Amino acid sequence: MPATIDYYYTSISPFTYLGHQALIETASKHGASIAYKPVNLAGLWEESGAVPLGRRPAVRQRYRFVELQRIAERRGLPINIRPKYFPADPLLADLCTIAIVERGADPAAYMQNIFSCVWTNDEDIASRDIVRRCLEVASHDADAILARAGMPEIAGIREENTRQAIAADAVGVPAYVLNGEPFWGQDRIDYLDFALETGRGPFKAP
Repeated sequence: MPATIDYYYTSISPFTYLGHQALIETASKHGASIAYKPVNLAGLWEESGAVPLGRRPAVRQRYRFVELQRIAERRGLPINIRPKYFPADPLLADLCTIAIVERGADPAAYMQNIFSCVWTNDEDIASRDIVRRCLEVASHDADAILARAGMPEIAGIREENTRQAIAADAVGVPAYVLNGEPFWGQDRIDYLDFALETGRGPFKAP
């Protein structure tokens, strides 16, 4: 039976952007499916003990800039490490992913468009017009998706995703969960690849 990777993320995360295409390629390589699950990152951090970027020590903030450049170079991706609209509220962009999934469509291209808006194009993903354009470029029915994204039950799915991520011990985003085993961070995709290749059972904390 093909594996399913639970993909926990939020649209404003640079590390999600940097790992997005690599995850899709890894899943395709092994015939695995991806369950796209946007989360409330603040809720996840409350459980894992992480803190917002602005509250981290200066040494960690500086190191993050180095990491972003290093990863982007390694993956052959463009990146603006100081985007004009960061942080921005990712809620609408995240909810649109859920609405796309609910329609049985693939959100991957739309998500890539959203990530590029932040990390290469200096655009505000909190803008409804920007989100609309990202939907249209990815050939989705923007009016229908945006309308559905505004429904309370879609927000409820995001909160349920957050609860599931916490239950799976996802420390932050992106997190990829395979058979209950969390792989936190785009730099863990190689480990995810190896787990899929070998078909081993999940590792668990004692």
